Amino acid sequence: MVKIMFCLRRRPGLSSEDFQAYWNTKHAPLVAERAKKLGIQRYVQSHTIFDPRLLGLADARSFRGEPFDGVAELWFDSPEVLYPNGAAPQDSLAAAQDLLSDEREFIDLENSPIFVVEELEIFDRHKN
Repeated sequence: MVKIMFCLRRRPGLSSEDFQAYWNTKHAPLVAERAKKLGIQRYVQSHTIFDPRLLGLADARSFRGEPFDGVAELWFDSPEVLYPNGAAPQDSLAAAQDLLSDEREFIDLENSPIFVVEELEIFDRHKN
């Protein structure tokens, strides 16, 4: 399994609440509708919790960058699913373009890193 990780920052002028509402209620259904065409096996949204009791986590590590508003995770069976035979099929490209077009509505794309990873699970206490 490979996973796309997308560390999201909201567009300037958009409140955290509006960003999270749009992402969850408008964008998520678009991803779900296009998942089969894109080969997405699992999609998870991790919304940042804005709780003052948790602010010390970044401070303890001397982090001075802009925080993320959330992280999107998309699971695929293999890297080949993303670009089979070196090129994505036309219907996959159209579905991906639809999602990118919608992402421009609420994500600051220039300041939201995206990368592909392979998970190495160390432990999961919920299993067994």
